[in-house]
Amino acid sequence: QLQLVQSGGGLVQPGGSLRLSCTAYGFTLDYYAIGWFRQAPGKEREGVSCISSTGVKTDYAGSVKGRFTLFRDNAKNTVYLEMNSLKPEDTAVYYCASDVNPHSDSCSRDSRRYESWGQGTQVTVSS
Repeated sequence: QLQLVQSGGGLVQPGGSLRLSCTAYGFTLDYYAIGWFRQAPGKEREGVSCISSTGVKTDYAGSVKGRFTLFRDNAKNTVYLEMNSLKPEDTAVYYCASDVNPHSDSCSRDSRRYESWGQGTQVTVSS
């Protein structure tokens, strides 16, 4: 069964850090571009970041650029979203997703490009 399993998240104070993980089971994650998305209550889903299948290309939303870093560990079949200098407005449920097409040399923060989704993980930034 093909699935993405997320871990990490939780409650952190403003200015703190968290690392989210997205591990693939049943398929080789490094064949696919990966996107991270978030959705806060009452707001639309936002594309936070993405990384190409090779890991060479990344893209970040302006709201997280310079604070979030997305990287791959192919040996672990896992993609990580490192989040630093967290702000209350980063509070949301975060989702990872894999591209519908393998071996893409680019990535997109458009959710329509993604097929398989993780279960979501809550990130709360509050003092």
